[in-house]
Amino acid sequence: MAIFGNLRKRLKHSFDNIRNERLKLNLLQALPFWVASLLTGLLAVFYAKIFATVEETSHYIYQNKAWLFVILTPVCLILARWVVIRFAPYSRGSGIPQVTAALDLATPKHNDKINKLLSIPVILVKMISSLVMVLGGAIIGREGPTIQIAGSVFRIVNNWLPKWWPKISKRNMISAGAAAGLAAAFNTPLGGIVFAVEELTKTHISYFKTALFTAVIIAGLTAQGFMGPYLYLGYPNMNNTSGGWMFAAVALVAVITGLAGSGMSKLILMLFAWKATFKKSYYHILYLIGCGLIISLLGIFVSERMLWSGKEIMTTVLFSSNKSVAWYVPLLRLGGPLLCFTTGGAGGIFAPALSAGAAVGAVLSEWLNLSASNTNLLILCGMVGLLTGVTRTPFTSAILVLEMTDRHNVIFYLMLAGMLAGIFAAIIDKHSFYDHLKAQYVRDLTKEPAIPPDTEVPVVPVPHVTAGEDGSEHVK
Repeated sequence: MAIFGNLRKRLKHSFDNIRNERLKLNLLQALPFWVASLLTGLLAVFYAKIFATVEETSHYIYQNKAWLFVILTPVCLILARWVVIRFAPYSRGSGIPQVTAALDLATPKHNDKINKLLSIPVILVKMISSLVMVLGGAIIGREGPTIQIAGSVFRIVNNWLPKWWPKISKRNMISAGAAAGLAAAFNTPLGGIVFAVEELTKTHISYFKTALFTAVIIAGLTAQGFMGPYLYLGYPNMNNTSGGWMFAAVALVAVITGLAGSGMSKLILMLFAWKATFKKSYYHILYLIGCGLIISLLGIFVSERMLWSGKEIMTTVLFSSNKSVAWYVPLLRLGGPLLCFTTGGAGGIFAPALSAGAAVGAVLSEWLNLSASNTNLLILCGMVGLLTGVTRTPFTSAILVLEMTDRHNVIFYLMLAGMLAGIFAAIIDKHSFYDHLKAQYVRDLTKEPAIPPDTEVPVVPVPHVTAGEDGSEHVK
């Protein structure tokens, strides 16, 4: 302890000797972002490693005693939901709608409500519930949860600042945290920045660009320091993509995946609305048992690819010579989130959406008899399209897939797929999946606390928060 005390004194002495008051102010404002970004990177690495370990354990159980999933999956779904309901009700689901809801509520009178969305209990329960889910073979990812975890870290650091510390915008802190979380989860710094601008905030980027860039860089470098400069997927062969008709193929897969992603989201919302009519607690238990049995039986008797996050599907179809995918695999990958996301446990939808898009692209490529490199292109476009259908963030989706594979020569195809998918997704629902859930969280917290915490129902749009030139926040 004496060592830390001496270090603190030396740092304070060095800081006090700085003559430039503007520089001292900038350092004080930047320090919370640096600390929070470092913590986010460490947590993201820890979470990624333990998530992968649990998923590998679940694979091992399946390979040796697949029949156990008939028991394991329902039990894990029930336990994952119980942990959420008991300790942190707003840690359920992906985590991105909770972060956007916190941004909308980022005013002084809603501090207690934001604490329900972003806090230490949320971090712990988010991790525990999602790990229990994936142990049971649930079709979830860790990327969305990482974003809520990161937003919580930045929120906590902001709350710990003493009263004399220069004020930092809550919205800027939370936005930077979510961007840092995505960057660390996928190792995609540009994706994190674009995501913050396109999905999380309507504030002009000039208000917080330095903080945002710093958060993404530090969190990303911390993750790389422990995991190396890896790509989330790898380097698929894209050297011989050719043919003007490929634009037509890309357009086709974009339309299909955009409609599929939006349709899946709409069905999930309909299931939430149906679950809201449950009068008895045991109805929820029966629903969880039913979902667990359907998932496990399809995984045992139809295809192993029904289970888990789906990263194995993406890596197999992109990097092996066996690019063939059974026609029903896309249906399984779309049905998986439909069952898992409505259980009330924690888990993201990014990875399942990407794997479903990859499966659609692989099936369509086989039907069109495409070459290996053109198949890879269509798979990547399918990933962009389906993720866009869910999130309605075409540029974030394109940049994420681009950075995950480092295939810059196909950026225009990816952007085309994202734009077309977004247009056709709006046919089914003009609002994104996350917009609906965000609106429900805001309503639950501000107007109707009597609604059960495990109920999610689509509602009308919520108030929009903007930032003034002085960094203050206003609700419209």
